[in-house]
Amino acid sequence: MSSPTATATGLDPAVQNDNVIRRAHGPENGNTPDGEANGSVDSDNDTRKQVKKAIRSKYRHVEAVHSQSRPSCLSHDTTESPSFLGFRNLMVIVLVVGNLRLIIENIQKYGVLICIGCHDFRKSDINIGLLLYFLIPCHLFIAYIIEYYAAVQARAERNVAGKDKKAENHQDGTSSPTEEQHRKFQSTWKLVRLLHAINVTTALALTSYVVYYHIHHPLIGTLTEVHAIVVWLKTASYAFTNRDLRHAYLHPARGELDALPELYAQCPYPENITMGNLCYFWWAPTLVYQPVYPRTHKIRWSFVAKRCGEVVCLSVFIWFTSAQYAAPVLRNSLDKIASLDIPSIVERLLKLSTISLIIWLAGFFALFQSFLNALSEVTRFADRSFYDEWWNSESLGVYWRTWNKPVYQYFKRHVYSPMRSRGWSNGMASLAVFFLSAVLHELLVGVPTHNLIGVAFLGMFLQLPLIQLTKPLEKKTSPNGKLLGNIIFWVSFTIFGQPFAALMYFYAWQAKYGSVSKMATMQQLVQQGQGTCPPLV
Repeated sequence: MSSPTATATGLDPAVQNDNVIRRAHGPENGNTPDGEANGSVDSDNDTRKQVKKAIRSKYRHVEAVHSQSRPSCLSHDTTESPSFLGFRNLMVIVLVVGNLRLIIENIQKYGVLICIGCHDFRKSDINIGLLLYFLIPCHLFIAYIIEYYAAVQARAERNVAGKDKKAENHQDGTSSPTEEQHRKFQSTWKLVRLLHAINVTTALALTSYVVYYHIHHPLIGTLTEVHAIVVWLKTASYAFTNRDLRHAYLHPARGELDALPELYAQCPYPENITMGNLCYFWWAPTLVYQPVYPRTHKIRWSFVAKRCGEVVCLSVFIWFTSAQYAAPVLRNSLDKIASLDIPSIVERLLKLSTISLIIWLAGFFALFQSFLNALSEVTRFADRSFYDEWWNSESLGVYWRTWNKPVYQYFKRHVYSPMRSRGWSNGMASLAVFFLSAVLHELLVGVPTHNLIGVAFLGMFLQLPLIQLTKPLEKKTSPNGKLLGNIIFWVSFTIFGQPFAALMYFYAWQAKYGSVSKMATMQQLVQQGQGTCPPLV
């Protein structure tokens, strides 16, 4: 049976290929006029391609399959790194299928544990939480009053100095302040600092006391404590920033006026000391105070609606996952922890690691991507770099610098950099940062759960040696070094970090309010012959 090509042309394909080859070689005598030679140069490449194609079609069994030196695709000496997109898709499918199996197994074992009406939100918890929500920002207003009177005094000093011709150079930054001026400024700052310290410490201490002793529900307590810590950090930033701006306003040394950020010229000190400026800072999605922030031109309400929808959906997902999957694992771990069954505890940690990671990732996206972007859009806050690619961290140090940039920028600006400028070593400045962060973590977790057991403090403070151990991996240029660092980060983060802390605080909570305390009470009754001890769920 002839091929379609042969049928259409009336020639056998082999004959056609021979004709193409003969035409490519030209006349048999090989003589070509000069004019024709010049005209045929442009078509030489096309002719050669036709010849090669014709020869390959004629001699199908002589093609050089192995014509060059090439490494295997997955070898280390390959010139181009292969794409693992297919493996990524496979991992996603495996995760979906594996978790779907866990969902079916969970429902078969426990049934549906979701109950909308089965909550423990006491009326007193809600009332106290709402009251504290409106009272905590009052300390920001007190901070404004302190800075307002400091600004009034600074204006008065500037006006007096402006009348003194000898002090004119000190006002335009052409000379450094005198010893007397420096002493007077420090004296004022000590008083202002003391007032701010009393204000913010009172706010945080009173809130922590009320949450610990009078708000039972951990969720309401956590939201209230977070609000108090945020206001505490913002008030401190407001005081420190205005202190430096006030010094530059009164006694700038040579070049200091030019060194101030150009953005601040839009609202120079003391014009920034207004209630409107402070209220914007209260709502702005940042912990660092600036007189001026980059702003967008308009509010995209459709963008806000999408982000708010994401917050609602992710919040429901976190609630569902916590109640249906995390709670049973935590409850079934209580007897293992009580009996110090190490293999079983490790098994529970591994089982809890997947659930806690999913909940944490959903919470991260809901907070940093959805909520903060929605708040930024409403406040027209333009700098929305709340995180970087922390999931690619090659060390724990990179992770802590990239996953929560508002907190990182705060501690770098107000704790680390000032200590370094005063001669403290890098290690001591880092120690101070992580110590303060560890204290705040313990307050954030221990106060709402009514258990200040130090797990959150140690979990944060002990990051320093882990950071030092993985720091050399940051300098690795080879892909293997970065891969090893990323693996160490994920293992420490997903297995030995959050799941262990969740187990400890859940056990402490149950020991104080739940089944563990009831079990201990019943055991005492059994010993006294007054009852029976029910089994743990």
